[in-house]
Amino acid sequence: EPINSMPNVYRYSLDRVVEHINEAYSVGIPAVVIFPEINPKFKTKDAKEAVNPDNLVCKSIRHIASNFPNLGIICDVALDPFNSDGHDGLLIDNYVVNDLSVELLCQQALVQAEAGCNIIAPSDMMDGRVAEIRKTLDSKGYIDVGIMSYAAKFASAFYGPFRNAIGTSQILEGDKRTYQINPANINETMRQVAQDVSEGSDILMVKPGLLYLDVLSKIKEEFRMPTIAYQVSGEYSMLKGAIQNGWLDNDKVIMESLIAFKRAGADGILTYLAIEASNILNKNIN
Repeated sequence: EPINSMPNVYRYSLDRVVEHINEAYSVGIPAVVIFPEINPKFKTKDAKEAVNPDNLVCKSIRHIASNFPNLGIICDVALDPFNSDGHDGLLIDNYVVNDLSVELLCQQALVQAEAGCNIIAPSDMMDGRVAEIRKTLDSKGYIDVGIMSYAAKFASAFYGPFRNAIGTSQILEGDKRTYQINPANINETMRQVAQDVSEGSDILMVKPGLLYLDVLSKIKEEFRMPTIAYQVSGEYSMLKGAIQNGWLDNDKVIMESLIAFKRAGADGILTYLAIEASNILNKNIN
């Protein structure tokens, strides 16, 4: 199913996702991230579907792992796809409660690990969630499941197309500025990253990427840890819109945007342009 806000990006059902992933795997993509669009009938105030071991995410993990045993599977940990109010944590009396949310996020991470996820990626931005998720996974024997924390996730205007893709844009009550980082505050950013490092994060994420290259560079220089840049939906759609109008050259713009992440210090890039970029690279090599 096409996503209108993201040109050439689609939602895939379980019976079609293997074909798409095979295309990615065949051009050298080492890992995929699962983002679900949950049926509205499963969205509730307590987001209980997030911890259902047979939910769409867990079914997808098992399905992908059985077909691609050597492919890395990364799973988003946040409640917004499962929440009836679109928030990353539990909303009680118009307030996103931290500690109760973390308890649920730990269980969400656990069912994903049990299904075969290789890397847990908490994007929720609740305080203390990395340490609690690590403790939960270790207590159940999942010591080899890594954590890629969205350590520097900003309250950005560039998430709109993604929220449309997972079906939260119409139901989000308020905004997420109380728990995502102020784009103007680099000091808070560095404190948040330091906290995630101290709690046991294996990989650090900067989101969005292109407008925060200074943050990416500073984090890589200070912490010297594996660091990933997320080229988010708004960045993707902005580039693709200009390309489709003939204002920018497709291949050159894609590669220049990705080179910027690498130059700033990214060890890896999460992007909706992955297959296209790999094809461009492989074409140039050959």
